[in-house]
Amino acid sequence: MRIGIRREDKNEYEARVPLIPEHIRSLLNQFPVNFYIQPSTIRAFTDDEFRQAGAIVQEDLSECDIVFAVKEIPVDFFLPGKKYIFFSHTIKGQPYNMPLLKRMVDLKTTLIDYEKIIDDNGRRLVFFGRFAGIAGMIDSFRALGSRLENEGFKTVFSKLKQALNYPGLESIKTAYREQAAIFSQNGLPEALTPLIFGFTGYGNVSRGAQEIFDLFPHIEIHPEKLAEFFKKGKFSNKHLYKVVFKEEHLVKPKNSNSEFNLQDYYDHPEKYKSKFEEYLPYISVLINAIYWDTMYPRLVTKRYLRGKYNSGEVIPLKVIGDITCDIGGSIECNLTNTDSGNPVYVYNPKTEEIKYGTAGNGPIVLAVDNLPCELPKESSTVFSTVLKEFIPALLKTDFDHDFDEVNLPAELKRAMILYHGKFTPDFQFMHEFIKNL
Repeated sequence: MRIGIRREDKNEYEARVPLIPEHIRSLLNQFPVNFYIQPSTIRAFTDDEFRQAGAIVQEDLSECDIVFAVKEIPVDFFLPGKKYIFFSHTIKGQPYNMPLLKRMVDLKTTLIDYEKIIDDNGRRLVFFGRFAGIAGMIDSFRALGSRLENEGFKTVFSKLKQALNYPGLESIKTAYREQAAIFSQNGLPEALTPLIFGFTGYGNVSRGAQEIFDLFPHIEIHPEKLAEFFKKGKFSNKHLYKVVFKEEHLVKPKNSNSEFNLQDYYDHPEKYKSKFEEYLPYISVLINAIYWDTMYPRLVTKRYLRGKYNSGEVIPLKVIGDITCDIGGSIECNLTNTDSGNPVYVYNPKTEEIKYGTAGNGPIVLAVDNLPCELPKESSTVFSTVLKEFIPALLKTDFDHDFDEVNLPAELKRAMILYHGKFTPDFQFMHEFIKNL
């Protein structure tokens, strides 16, 4: 079998790869397979490293049976009948990727999406989420430091850099520990106390963000205790404050006589409405790490922000690190995604306009939709460590069988959106997304 690896070209910062040289070498030593990889000048691992591992570096992948990528593949890259494995970002009917999905159907291709590779309990197995959280938290701290400087406060956060400007994760943690020690000594100006960070979600993305946040001295507050905490007014300027929000803190039943039930919320989100605005008056930095789709209520609305700014009420919200980056989604004021070269903008609630950078009237929004690329070696290595375990099964798969009989592991079969151009049983609903294209 011939396996291809497409060059990533979403932007000049996308240096990730789905399989690293070390793992390709191991697979070549064990199985009858050839790897072909497109050349790249920006990839975290060089062309020579792949050559030395035994891969063939060439532009043409047309003879490959299966092609791996990380991000979306351009529509003109697909060839009839081929198999593709990548993050397609199509399962929500994302408009910008529907031409891609339609093209794959028309060419009778097979699509396996990393996002849907899950175990029997529905837990994702192949993901970059932790590194999205790590990079998102780092870049949010950087944005906070810049905003506070604009307001005349020089803090330890001013010393922190964007994730891609560090050599790697260990150097990041070393730098953070150094600044945390200084923070423990000097604390914050009283005018900035308490500085409260809210984390929505508790999965891989949120845990990655908290992994970095927790390097600073902090005190955790339960969401339901937040208002009481503020009322008491006993704040420490040598601690940050952390609040982690789960589903029951984000929404409530529309029927006041009903109680929140998690499974009912998943099954019938239309019966619930957001209650997150109860917490927003206390939060300085919001790290958004939840899965969101259009059937769910929003967390931060344009209406809420406009009302606060038009009334002249001062709210503490300085930075929104929208790591999940659903444009106009749970964070409605996220109007466009950004890249690592220009990662943040200020949303003006009065005019609904954005201005790139950290200066302006309104909250800063971090909206980089491929944050793990800022830690490309570490994130690629962890991703590849899991992905390589599925390669032997792919090599043994006979794709000539009907879908019901194809001998893929259950994890991969669950992730197969298209099989020879037809939607598989679990993804029949996606017909609706492309029927008018």
